[in-house]
Amino acid sequence: MCYFFAEHGFGALLRAAAEKYDIFGPAQREGRGVYTRLSSNGATFDTGPVRTVDPLKAFFFKPRECVADGFSAVPPLSENPPLCVVGVKACDLKGFRIQDFVFAGDEFRDPFYSRARNETLIISSDCTSALDTCFCEAFDDRPYPRGDFDLNLSPVDGGYVVEVGSEKGAALIASCPDVAQEATQGQTETRDRQRDEVSARVRQNLKDYRVPRHDELAGRVERHYDSLIWKDEAATCVECGACNTICPTCHCFFLYDQKNVARMARFRAWDSCLMKGFARVAGGANPRRELSERLRNRFEKKFSFFPKVTGEYACTGCGRCISACPGKIDIRRVMKRLAEHV
Repeated sequence: MCYFFAEHGFGALLRAAAEKYDIFGPAQREGRGVYTRLSSNGATFDTGPVRTVDPLKAFFFKPRECVADGFSAVPPLSENPPLCVVGVKACDLKGFRIQDFVFAGDEFRDPFYSRARNETLIISSDCTSALDTCFCEAFDDRPYPRGDFDLNLSPVDGGYVVEVGSEKGAALIASCPDVAQEATQGQTETRDRQRDEVSARVRQNLKDYRVPRHDELAGRVERHYDSLIWKDEAATCVECGACNTICPTCHCFFLYDQKNVARMARFRAWDSCLMKGFARVAGGANPRRELSERLRNRFEKKFSFFPKVTGEYACTGCGRCISACPGKIDIRRVMKRLAEHV
């Protein structure tokens, strides 16, 4: 069932959520959306037309986190209230399919990630526009969520069509019976029309930039493993790691110990497979000394390893890495070269 919340009604929903959750959502800074703590009154709330600059993963797999305090066997889990993240786009939600495999699989469940996944309330929203770097349709994804949310918002005239995706979401809707209305057929038709329009814009991006679809990439990294493509594309890489840190599916990290006279603690921090020392082992051996080998590893992981083991490409088509790269390495160009190279 879909509901309709007028704009003032959604403010009431946020106030209800604020009784339990710390609320974050997109705010516009210099023309770009970034996640920030929201006022619970919802007066300045905006779902954002497209994905934020920062990836959703930072709420679940933090850039730097204490994972051991002293020699206690109990992990130092945060005592802060759970989070509610509003305005999440479909490309970030797809990142859960990769992050869950890594941090919440059958063999091992990371306690920090798993707790955040279980407790966080996700209120996602449709994209109402598309950047020229968006290419989610290349992986048969859409610029609107189709799962992995508690509630999803589709902006329409006067408010939002709200779709329920979980029991947590249904419970929040039930807490505001006076403002929740059943969505009309006209409102859902407006939602569907807007979705089709944005999807068409993304598909036009695929044509304009000649971006291959995922089925054209099957086996291509292995076939071109020794190709000069990798050295060619790596020529402008400065090893900044921006593509890794901004990516919603990248998940590599390193551990380090910090100690002083009062406390010993172990921390986890994001790592980057483009860095020279990433694969270096004890004794100094490094199986990927060349930058081109490290760049190839990034593509091998996204377009070969994960499709084989999870059935999912570890690329969401969000285009963040294109915007963040100072060396102008365009993942769509590399995909095209892999698909067309003989």
